[in-house]
Amino acid sequence: MDPGVGNTLPEQRTLASMSESCALCGCVVHRQGRYAEPTQRGRSHATKHHFVPQRFFGRSANRPRTVRPAIFKTSPWPVEDPTAVFCYECHEELLHNPVLLPEDLDAFRRLVALRGLDEARKPASRVKIAGRIELFHEVIAAGLEALLTEGSSAT
Repeated sequence: MDPGVGNTLPEQRTLASMSESCALCGCVVHRQGRYAEPTQRGRSHATKHHFVPQRFFGRSANRPRTVRPAIFKTSPWPVEDPTAVFCYECHEELLHNPVLLPEDLDAFRRLVALRGLDEARKPASRVKIAGRIELFHEVIAAGLEALLTEGSSAT
C-alpha cells in the first residue's frame, strides 16, 4: 500500500498512487491551496528540498541575481542539485529546524576542535566551514547508522 493512503476505496487508491508523497513521512502531498496554513491541508502542501543547499555553491533560488562566494566548488557528496519532495511539516519544521541542545553543541564543538576545524578569527578561506559542514553530515550519518543497527538488533 502506498504511504499515506490508509483505508481508501480501490478507485481512490489508484488516484492516491499517482499522487506525490513526502520523502520522509510518506504522507500524500498536494500543490493546491495556500502553503503552510495551520491546517492538515496546509501542513501537507508539497515543497521541494535540495539535498545539498544551493547556497553552498554560491547560488540561491530565492535571490537569483545575488551571487555569494561558494563554500564548495563541487559537492563533496555524490549529489549536488537533486531534490526531493516533502510535506511542509517535514521540510520546514523538521529539516530546517534541527534540535541542538547545549550538550550536543558542546560535543560537536569538541569534534570541530579535534579535527582542526576551529577558528580564533575568521580566515579569508572558507575551507574550515566546509570541513565543519562535512563533519556535521558525518555526525548525522554515524548517528543514523548507529540507531538503525541498534534498531535491527532489537527486533
